[in-house]
Amino acid sequence: MGLLDIFGKKDVGEELVKKVPYSMRLKFHPYRLNANKMESVMLILELKNLKEEVLLTSLVIELPKNLGFDQTALSTAREIRLGEMKPGEEKEVKIEIWGNPRTDAGDYTIKVTAICHYRNYGYLLNAEKKEVVLRAV
Repeated sequence: MGLLDIFGKKDVGEELVKKVPYSMRLKFHPYRLNANKMESVMLILELKNLKEEVLLTSLVIELPKNLGFDQTALSTAREIRLGEMKPGEEKEVKIEIWGNPRTDAGDYTIKVTAICHYRNYGYLLNAEKKEVVLRAV
């Protein structure tokens, strides 16, 4: 019998770590990028809270070096803080991804991580990672 059992509290941290906290869908509009041109595509990310608790949520998107979040392609990583998501709540985030004259034809892997926090954004509880491939033609 633990100290928390005496006061009638349960440790929900272990339950949150066991299962995947989010359902994540990724898609592009348009579905491919023109190579060696200053054009962009929209990454549409749909995130749903699968837990029965309110989750403090953030997203981290990592791009390869030939793509960027702006026209110069200098910024290749971005954190987006979504705030608290209620149980069953869905959020849609749209992120513009730019190609440039250095973006050759081929496949580019984009990594997206949905992170569940506790207390504040400095404490990580659980995360789900997904990769999606963007084709440049």
